[in-house]
Amino acid sequence: MAQTDDNRIALAQLNAVVGDLQGNQKQVLDFMEKAKNQECDLIAFPELYICGYPPEDLVYRKRFLADQKEILSEIAQQTDDMITVLGFIDYDDENVYNAAAVMQKGSIIATYHKINLPNYSVFDEERYFTAGARPLVLDIEGFRIGISICEDIWVAGSAPEAEAFAGGAHLLLNISASPYYKHKGQERLDLMRSRAEYTGTVVAYNNLVGGQDELVFDGQSIIVHPDGSVMASGKPFEQDLILCDIPKSELKPFRHQERVLRAANSFINPYSGIQTAHLTVPSKERNPIESIQRPVQELEAEIYQALVLGLRDYVHKNGFEKITLGLSGGVDSALVTILAHDALGAENVIAVSMPSQYSSTGSITDSEQLTRNLDIRFIKLPIKEIFMSYLEQLQSYFQGLASDITEENLQARIRGTLLMAFSNKFGWLVLATGNKSEVSVGYSTIYGDMVGGFSPLKDVYKMMVYRLCRYRNRIAGYDIVPEAILTKAPSAELRPDQKDEDSLPPYEMLDKILESYVEQEQSVDEIVEQGFDREIVQKVARLVDVNEYKRRQAAPGIKITPRAFGKDRRMPITNHYRAK
Repeated sequence: MAQTDDNRIALAQLNAVVGDLQGNQKQVLDFMEKAKNQECDLIAFPELYICGYPPEDLVYRKRFLADQKEILSEIAQQTDDMITVLGFIDYDDENVYNAAAVMQKGSIIATYHKINLPNYSVFDEERYFTAGARPLVLDIEGFRIGISICEDIWVAGSAPEAEAFAGGAHLLLNISASPYYKHKGQERLDLMRSRAEYTGTVVAYNNLVGGQDELVFDGQSIIVHPDGSVMASGKPFEQDLILCDIPKSELKPFRHQERVLRAANSFINPYSGIQTAHLTVPSKERNPIESIQRPVQELEAEIYQALVLGLRDYVHKNGFEKITLGLSGGVDSALVTILAHDALGAENVIAVSMPSQYSSTGSITDSEQLTRNLDIRFIKLPIKEIFMSYLEQLQSYFQGLASDITEENLQARIRGTLLMAFSNKFGWLVLATGNKSEVSVGYSTIYGDMVGGFSPLKDVYKMMVYRLCRYRNRIAGYDIVPEAILTKAPSAELRPDQKDEDSLPPYEMLDKILESYVEQEQSVDEIVEQGFDREIVQKVARLVDVNEYKRRQAAPGIKITPRAFGKDRRMPITNHYRAK
């Protein structure tokens, strides 16, 4: 072993459970021990890790605030020479703060209050927290570390730059709970590189991992060198301990580069002062470690892992073991079945086929083949007799009226009732199988195929459903999803020869229009300018607008796009405005 002037840091990329204070505490202590065994000088945990993120209205419960602060105190008492940075909720008589505690040698040395509170998309932090006002720099015998929390690193001219330029920080440590959406890993990497190069510092970004209701946190924590290279990175969608030796002497030249000096000279510190906490760590003789750099994944791989993690955590964190779903022979229910298999294991998935007189033979045989491929339990429960019984009961009231969507929806609601019967009797969680394309335009039956406690594909467009199925077949090396499912024309099979395109534009077109209208908030005119037919665009926009009442009653689902229904995109149900 050799004496070193490096500082070894650890980023504990962990999966918190909101409200599980003792469980989260145990994880903290376990990973503190792991970092100590790796001879680390500092370990950091994600944003609000003690209570889990986001705690939402738990923040209004004074007992909850006191309990999590007591947990913080217990953790602090078990610290030794290794510095620990841990996210928690701080508070006083008047204010509540999103905070980071710096602990060492049995006590809390310093506290940082998050300065930039996000209040957009899925974030409501201004509802709960008061913004901090003073950046924090740790001075470890001349090696200086700036502390910040999540949004702080995203805002130019904020605390991290003040810590680098006014506080002389060599490393910017950001603890975060940044939820996933597609391409988010690359977006973060680009940002951290720009921050590192601009400030001439190492940027260490530690992100939460795990599913919390509609949100999935993807981890992918990173440590970036001032030259923009990645020094270390965490696993995507898994817990990890990221270790890195920070070469103190190597960093000095980067602070004197012309571009960094120019940035420092032009920086106007918006804060009244910077807190400085002086700490020491014992010198160590230790072998250097080899840090791991992981490439950004292909899109299908990252979305698939996000869906598996979000589903697994929703099921387990809410106390379920097994799930059930209606397996129709279509591509959506096929993908949900495979996701459930991969998330929970074959023994915990029960697929129920509920054919009617309108179901094709292929749909039934394709469903059976899929369940054989996955080795999961398959229940076949025809609904024709139940459906005929309903029609008989309603005959006198419907006499003389043509069959229409009423009879179609009856079939969907019979299936939903049967699935909920299994749920009530055996404690299985029902999964809804609708995709974002259908949910957007209301091509789904409320209290029917929308029945379920969780909706894994709620934010997944139809064409991405196909891509994910083909991705899963590719990594399996054979057709887990039978090719017949992937090539048949989509159909609800609620009347003879029914096809989705009888009611909707082709999904290739529909998905592009929806992405523009729902995610980018473009007007009908702007979408038409892209080359789409005005009548089709107006129809799609109207369907999106008038079906808000359905979406408000839908099961929660996993966010994978920048603008998902639910916590993200919030529109009034009663709304007479129509896009033009």
